[in-house]
Amino acid sequence: MELGHGIQLGYCTNIHRGESWEETFDALKNYTLRVKREVCPDKPYGIGLRLSADAAQELRTGEGELEQFRQWLEENGCYVFTINGFPFGTFHGERVKEQVYVPDWGQQERLDYTCLLFDLLSELLPDGMSGSVSTLPGSFKEFITDEEKQAGEMIGNLLKCHRHIQALREKTGQDLHLGLEPEPLGYFETSGETVGFFERLRTAAKVAVLDEAELLQNIGVNYDTCHLAVEYEEAGEALARLKDAGIRISKIHLSSALCLQPTLEARERLKAFEEDVYLHQVVIRDGEEVTHRFRDLPDALAFADEEGAVLGDEWRVHFHVPVHAQPEALFGDTRDHILATMDVLAADPELCSHFEIETYTWAVMPEAMRSGDVVDQIVKEYDWCLEEFGRAKLR
Repeated sequence: MELGHGIQLGYCTNIHRGESWEETFDALKNYTLRVKREVCPDKPYGIGLRLSADAAQELRTGEGELEQFRQWLEENGCYVFTINGFPFGTFHGERVKEQVYVPDWGQQERLDYTCLLFDLLSELLPDGMSGSVSTLPGSFKEFITDEEKQAGEMIGNLLKCHRHIQALREKTGQDLHLGLEPEPLGYFETSGETVGFFERLRTAAKVAVLDEAELLQNIGVNYDTCHLAVEYEEAGEALARLKDAGIRISKIHLSSALCLQPTLEARERLKAFEEDVYLHQVVIRDGEEVTHRFRDLPDALAFADEEGAVLGDEWRVHFHVPVHAQPEALFGDTRDHILATMDVLAADPELCSHFEIETYTWAVMPEAMRSGDVVDQIVKEYDWCLEEFGRAKLR
């Protein structure tokens, strides 16, 4: 839906199972339309679409599929303004973990998939509206065995993607942009690491005699408030650092993480959040210093059981929790990072126009945290976000 200052707000449909186009389309019909009826019944409704590589290919090559989808969007008062291109393959119901980074940006398959998403988005995008695709932060730190070689391959493919986006931009006049999404233990995870990566990207672009202004228009950052909060970053400082470096904020994910004081009781309760599908990275801080980063929740809990382990003052866990409510008594959340992000936008509403609610962990949450069915939860998250957009005078 469109708010003030041309802001587009949607929720990411990666919360629903959908690896084929048929499954994806069924989820839009069965869930997304119900959400629209609750939160945006009388005006056009923007969809944050998740397309797997298989679903994207089926939508592109299936006989009449794309035209049928366009007609469905028009008939139901919906439009697509952004696509989540981070998870390439299966994202629900079986082990994902570090495989969400496969293929990474060093591989041709990631480039081809992302370019296909832009081709589809270009055909679906309403006239005069910008369109974004979000993607992974290059790779996963544990995948890096030859940093110079792998970084070069990632940057080379990103420059090829830039050329593809620029060709579409020149052909259609559309403002299309890719958002690289820093997250804990990604190849770049903090705002500082992100700035450093973009410096290398710009240097490579100069060597390739590419226009820097065009590059920075086409490739920016997908700023996930959960991810940067897990890194203990302050929204005002992180967003200013990215802006000062000339990096476009392509999209903002409105999401919240678990945080806790690591008492024995809290750690025992935290075991309820262990599950076999997604990575839940943990970052530990003692005072003002980050002392430990763990690839997954079981690793952090095992560390805590070691004799003499320094548990720090606070743990932050990359587990997306509903943005509208505190998780439960023993845990806090990082909604304050969302609120601080809204404050930045209130002072600079042109900073970003694409926003997505992204709580994809619905199916693996402890049942007590779920608000009714998945549509009930999404609607409550919309209500909370819309209230905060109003508070910031952005509606």
